[in-house]
Amino acid sequence: MKDARTSKAEVSRERRRRYRRGKSAEWLAILMLAGKGYRILGRRVTTVAGEIDIVAARRGRLAFVEVKQRATLEAAHAALMSQQRLRIHRAADIWLARHPNYHDHEMGFDLVLVLPWRLPQHLINAV
Repeated sequence: MKDARTSKAEVSRERRRRYRRGKSAEWLAILMLAGKGYRILGRRVTTVAGEIDIVAARRGRLAFVEVKQRATLEAAHAALMSQQRLRIHRAADIWLARHPNYHDHEMGFDLVLVLPWRLPQHLINAV
């Protein structure tokens, strides 16, 4: 019985740690995007299709941004599965339906990779 409680506590602790790391990665991505002139329109935007990490706009371009924090560049790229890509596209359609004033913007699906001891990398139209 004690082992079961210990393992549940460890799982819960690990889940909280991943959540905090994810939020930190998103804040780094937001700071980087803002520094590049993007206006942040939404963070952790939830729709029935799923969540969009960041919605940002710059010079008539609307970016739906997925943030991935991994130990290596290869792991970060591999973390974006085709099912996630579909989820992001569907969630973006829902967001756009709720915000018709952005219909005239060019739409893009970007990826921000957050790697240890490096500046975040912004890959435009990578999703």
